[in-house]
Amino acid sequence: MSSKLQAIRGMNDLLPERSPLWQYFEQHVRQLMAQYGYLEMRTPVLEQTALFKRSIGEVTDIVEKEMYTFDDRNGDSLSLRPEGTASVVRAAIENGLLHNQTHRLWYAGPMFRHERPQKGRYRQFHQVGVEVLGLEGPDIDVEVIALSARLWRALGLIDHVQLEINSLGSLEARHAYRARLVDYFNEHLDQLDEDSRRRLNSNPLRILDSKNPDMQAMIEAAPKLIDHLDEASVEHFDAIKQKLDTLGIQYVINTRLVRGMDYYSRTVFEWTTTALGSQGTVCAGGRYDGLVEQLGGKSTPAVGFAMGVERLILLLETLELVPKAAEDILDVYLMGQGEGVDTQLLVLGETLRSRLPMLRAQVHCGGGSFKSQLKKADKSRARFAVMLGEDELAAGTVTLKDLRGEEPQRQVAVDALVDRLARWMDERPADSGLATQA
Repeated sequence: MSSKLQAIRGMNDLLPERSPLWQYFEQHVRQLMAQYGYLEMRTPVLEQTALFKRSIGEVTDIVEKEMYTFDDRNGDSLSLRPEGTASVVRAAIENGLLHNQTHRLWYAGPMFRHERPQKGRYRQFHQVGVEVLGLEGPDIDVEVIALSARLWRALGLIDHVQLEINSLGSLEARHAYRARLVDYFNEHLDQLDEDSRRRLNSNPLRILDSKNPDMQAMIEAAPKLIDHLDEASVEHFDAIKQKLDTLGIQYVINTRLVRGMDYYSRTVFEWTTTALGSQGTVCAGGRYDGLVEQLGGKSTPAVGFAMGVERLILLLETLELVPKAAEDILDVYLMGQGEGVDTQLLVLGETLRSRLPMLRAQVHCGGGSFKSQLKKADKSRARFAVMLGEDELAAGTVTLKDLRGEEPQRQVAVDALVDRLARWMDERPADSGLATQA
């Protein structure tokens, strides 16, 4: 007997009853990007491994431990993308989008990292990201932060997340600081854990992000990058803080915030929450002015962020902020019994979809008793059942039953049915009808 086939560990199925919640989130994202004039870019999930080594950094955990990398039949080393920024920049360079141009872009899709699966962290996960290419002032840094803040307000999350910001300064200032940091950690070598010792000469800034409780006092006393910034970076950071204050976006300065990618410079930020335990970061990003040149393009300023969709969905569910509309799948369930009724139900379903394009209507198929059909109508979570029998068929009417409200059951002509459903669609909350509007 053959073994049972299962999904790969850490790569999960999205079942039909959960997809409306994802569509609810995605609808808000698409609406938000349109409000800000950002255009969608889609890139392959498979790239040359060298792209991520050159962008993320060969001594980062992502490249060293987490990427899905293999040689194809031609002997080329390929990797499933672990993040989206490098692919967007590669596409922009390859397609000539950076010659005296600016671009506000966004993307959504699956990423892949071979991590230990746990709640809120998966081996195939989904991100929504924003990348702005060609603008270097602090105003665009603030815009991408404001864009994310607007999404939290739309989802009801703004009171449950906190914005943390920091500046990494210029590459030159960071190199000088890095040398001071290495000297400091060498003076406290006996307090470093094995992972931090490994990072000491390759990526010492990441030691600042260690969660080892035995190292926290020593890390807190380490030299702070924000005290060693170049003058231009200080002015840039001060302007960001002033603009955030003007917009009323609250923040805290986290001097230990460094981010895990080598390509960041100047602004870095994270949106965090305390509602998900250790998986507290729901959105993170910053400025990466050197990445385009690092990947072979002309020096181009850039800033962006990425947010984890699974983690945000989990946050909405944990805080019970999922609106009822995101749980609804259908508006109308059409059912009936009798000679010729099954065909007329199909005709009626097509009529409703033609005259009310945003209506979600499902026709019962497969026969069964009236009682069993009504149970399926109720289980479908539709608001209305539209019932057709031989009597209604002869009279040119249908029976409309309100499955969720108190409206009395009644017989109506097809035109009256269309009018009634149209009025209901006009009156329902804006977040309803998500599956068809997303």
